[in-house]
Formats: sequence, structure tokens, C-alpha cells
Amino acid sequence: MAEPSDNNAAQAAAGAAHESVNAAQGPAGTPAVQMRGVNKSFGAKAALIDIDLSVANGQTAVVIGPSGSGKSTLCRTINRLEVPDTGQILIGGTPQPTGGKELPALRADVGMVFQDFNLFPQMTVLDNVTYGPRAVRHQSPEIARDRAMDLLRRVGVADQAPKLPAELSGGQQQRVAIARCMAMDPTIMLFDEPTSALDPEMVAEVLAIMQSLSEEHRTMICVTHEMGFARHVADQIVFMADGRILEQSPPAEFFEHPATSRAQEFLASVL
Repeated sequence: MAEPSDNNAAQAAAGAAHESVNAAQGPAGTPAVQMRGVNKSFGAKAALIDIDLSVANGQTAVVIGPSGSGKSTLCRTINRLEVPDTGQILIGGTPQPTGGKELPALRADVGMVFQDFNLFPQMTVLDNVTYGPRAVRHQSPEIARDRAMDLLRRVGVADQAPKLPAELSGGQQQRVAIARCMAMDPTIMLFDEPTSALDPEMVAEVLAIMQSLSEEHRTMICVTHEMGFARHVADQIVFMADGRILEQSPPAEFFEHPATSRAQEFLASVL
């Protein structure tokens, strides 16, 4: 009799996690992410200045701009890895939590893929992907493992499941990091320059996975220097310089008719 009970408990836990993700989406028509007057400084350095940004559910927003413009800081404030000094951030119409047990829940629903992978070095690839669903979503080991293997197959590294991250190439580690993020079934996926630490031949593989996620209409905010990806995958280009958002527009409009001289200069230097 124990086995049916275990299965029921596992199904209930998986269902609760799914409901948590849906709840984070908010009512129909509510933006997935809203930033209102957000400011962030590090000492005397203003990293974000009066940031207003809205990203709809299912939209891919690509954040571009010169180095030091605040792109990564913007991304990190959305799941509160950096705490804004002033302003408000809403996730699915709900103000971002400031602490307590709601903060891990936020980071489960707003997943992040980092430029330097951030895998747990002492855990195998499989354990890296199953840890979050088990610890935060309370999935059973069996359900977490099956889901993890499905995701590792999707990103092309299922054969690496028993290895430690140090045994993988950078491109393989980044694909594991994407699978780990997806395993949490996040409402929003943040990508902070996920290809910047990769060898050139590995970049296309990671971008292809990101493009496939965008085609599934997942809500994504991507910081990147890959202009081809930005042009062909983004629903919205967010151009930043000196801590400010200077332009927000569809990619065709931005790349063909940038509205500011700063954006024109940037595009001339990277295209």
C-alpha cells in the first residue's frame, strides 16, 4: 500500500509546484515583469538610473548595450540577487518579495542562467539538475530524475549525467545550467550573457537552445552581445547605456532605425 501513497504524494507535490508557477504569472494581460523607477548604485557608481521596463508573458526581451551599461545589474535585480535602492519591481503584478521564505520561491519562479555557469562543483550533472526540484519544489527523487534526464537529452548532454562539472567543456556546462534552470519550471528565465565565457564554436549550440525556448513563448530576458540572436529572436530590444534604458523597440525598428545617437554609435561598433 505504500507505493500508491508515495505516488499520490509525488503527484501532489508536482501539482503544487505547477500551481506556484501559474500563480506567479498573475491575471491574464498582466506583464510578467514590470520595473518602475528602479535605481541601484554601488558606492558612488550609479548602475541603474530610473529604470522603467515592462516585459509581457511569453515575450523575449533582449538587453544590449556597451560594457558597464548596467545590463547584468538589471537582470540580477529582477530575482533580487541585487537589491534596488529605490523603485518597484513586480512579478506577475505582485511586488517582489524582500526576504523570508518568499525569496527562494521568487528565485524558483524567476530562474537565472549565469555567464560562468554556477554549477555545484561537488555534485554530478544529474544531481545539479535534480537538486532544486527536490529541495524547493519537493518533487520525489524519481520524478525529479526523470524530468532531469528528459531535459539533459533535450540540451544534448544526457550522456554526461554521471560526471562532475569539471569534466565537461564550457559549452556542455552551460547547457547543463540551462537544463537546471528549466527543471524548476520557471515562469521567467533570465540569461546573463550566457555565451560570453564560451569558445566561439560552442556559442551557436547554446544560442540554438535559447532560440528554441523563445519559440515556445517562454518569458525570457536575455543580456547578450550576440547581435544576430538579438535581431532574429527578440520580440523587444532594450538598449542600455550609462545605467539608463535609452531605447525599447522591436528588433527591426531598432537595428534599421535606431532613435538615439548613442545607439547608432553602438551599432556602428558591433555590426
